[in-house]
Amino acid sequence: MIFARTSRAHEKKKEAEKMQLQFAMDTLSTASALELAAAAAPYVDILELGTPLIKSEGLAAITAIKQAHPDKTVFADLKTMDAGELEADIAFRAGADLVTVLGVAGDSTIAGAVKAARAHGKGVVVDLIGVSDKAARARQVVALGAAFVEMHAGLDEQAEDGYSLEALLHAGSESEVPFSVAGGVNAESVSAVEASGARVAVAGSAIYSAPDVAAAAAGIRARIQ
Repeated sequence: MIFARTSRAHEKKKEAEKMQLQFAMDTLSTASALELAAAAAPYVDILELGTPLIKSEGLAAITAIKQAHPDKTVFADLKTMDAGELEADIAFRAGADLVTVLGVAGDSTIAGAVKAARAHGKGVVVDLIGVSDKAARARQVVALGAAFVEMHAGLDEQAEDGYSLEALLHAGSESEVPFSVAGGVNAESVSAVEASGARVAVAGSAIYSAPDVAAAAAGIRARIQ
């Protein structure tokens, strides 16, 4: 019996350490987001409402996704730059489990968002898009209370000549803090993301632009060890 209990505990620990898959839904309507989420939900851990979706549909989109998928972590990509406590608070009240604050924001903005997160029992992710020394800033913001950081290259940066996912993976490993990776993650690259030590792999267009959303999500999930 003791061995059986120990084995179950070990399996739970292994599952908890497994890298999670986040689906970034960069669509402009709640109806489309609900359709995408329904298809991908069996294969992903975190449902992200992209910044364009929140700007287009508002907080109601967060509530709709959380109500449809109460068992999933709902990630509101606010990309807050100011009024951290206020913006985080309203997103958490709408149903978000995680919100983003930009790493280029001031420490007081990040600390304010963290204060709201703690009041709600939720979390803040600091998005390092546009930060030159991502590893150093990652350590600073985790010390401020961020749950983890996102090593992120946006769509514009990914379209630039010479862009490589490797720089994000290197920054994440070098930071030695919990991190996610967003910037062209797909079925071919997700193994490298996992090998870098990332807590979360964020896939967007590799899923939502696929002819079969469910199959695309399942294909990426299958590559995670």
